[in-house]
Amino acid sequence: MAETMRAITYYGDHDIRFEERPKPQLIDPTDAIVRVLKTTICGTDLGIYKGKNPEIEETAKAETGEWNGRILGHEGIGIVEEVGSSVTNIKVGDKVIISCVSRCGSCEYCQKQIYAHCQNGGGWIMGYMIDGTQAEYVRTPFADNSLYVLPEGLDDDTAVFLSDALPTGHEIGVQRGQVMPGKDIMIVGAGPVGMSALLTAQFYSPATIVVVDMNESRLEMAKKMGATHVINPAKEDVAARINEITEGRGLDTAIEAVGLPATWAMCPDVVKPGGNVAVVGVHGKPVELELQKLWIRNLTITTGLVSADTTGMLLRAVQNSDLPVHELATHHFTWDEFEKAWDVFKNADEHKAVKVIIAAE
Repeated sequence: MAETMRAITYYGDHDIRFEERPKPQLIDPTDAIVRVLKTTICGTDLGIYKGKNPEIEETAKAETGEWNGRILGHEGIGIVEEVGSSVTNIKVGDKVIISCVSRCGSCEYCQKQIYAHCQNGGGWIMGYMIDGTQAEYVRTPFADNSLYVLPEGLDDDTAVFLSDALPTGHEIGVQRGQVMPGKDIMIVGAGPVGMSALLTAQFYSPATIVVVDMNESRLEMAKKMGATHVINPAKEDVAARINEITEGRGLDTAIEAVGLPATWAMCPDVVKPGGNVAVVGVHGKPVELELQKLWIRNLTITTGLVSADTTGMLLRAVQNSDLPVHELATHHFTWDEFEKAWDVFKNADEHKAVKVIIAAE
């Protein structure tokens, strides 16, 4: 096998490069090396590109004294090429889903299934604290716990979204928002995670799913994917429309999937007493939390980083569902088109892109 590979590497604020990198090697006996077949770009990757995570470089310098860039990416599927001596459940040749969250399986937080906070070097590390999946090969720590064998017959594009987008929308939006049969819910933001919340919410049969976004093409997609109502806040008053849709009851759940003060502000006022506001969006600025108004309404407000503890459940669920998960993949590229894929994702509105898939030739 080649000693080098092609990869997308982050070097600093607005500095990413498509270049040759050394092929990863096993470090720990629980590692596996996976040949990546398909990967994608996440909004978190875009945030790193924009310089929102300087700790990546700072941590690397503190640990090794040098900075050689970081291969991005934490989503993908591939073929296992090599396994460490302690790996027992995963074998060479397995086609696998690479979880965005690595987990040791034995620490206090892993025992509570809060894998995002693994104490033994796991959590969200790929494409962040270690090299990630936007490369021809990736080293995956804790392979037995962090890789899922891909069943025959499951669409590859759907499988890629089981790495991160679907578990994030499901766990932090749907589950924490306590979506239940017959409830009225709203999802603010029709990006990949908002759409994933829309798709996975349907496993729980809510009566009403309202999707809010300013992008008309995404609202059209949301309707095709199961939204009962859509609202463009540039054209309609969200609170007034919600009041109309729910006949004055208000919402049981609002899922905020953007991460801006303006999108947060849409949520608390339209949720009924005893309802839920689930914050999935990654916020980079403070928001106004009017506790003096909210406490008396018995609202539950939740946040969180995905632990991917429901990946196995979702894997089984999508196998037996006709939900069009694969349609989240609006654009496809080959490995040689990695730079073009990044350009399309950076300018998603212009290209009407939701998720881009990059596939090995």
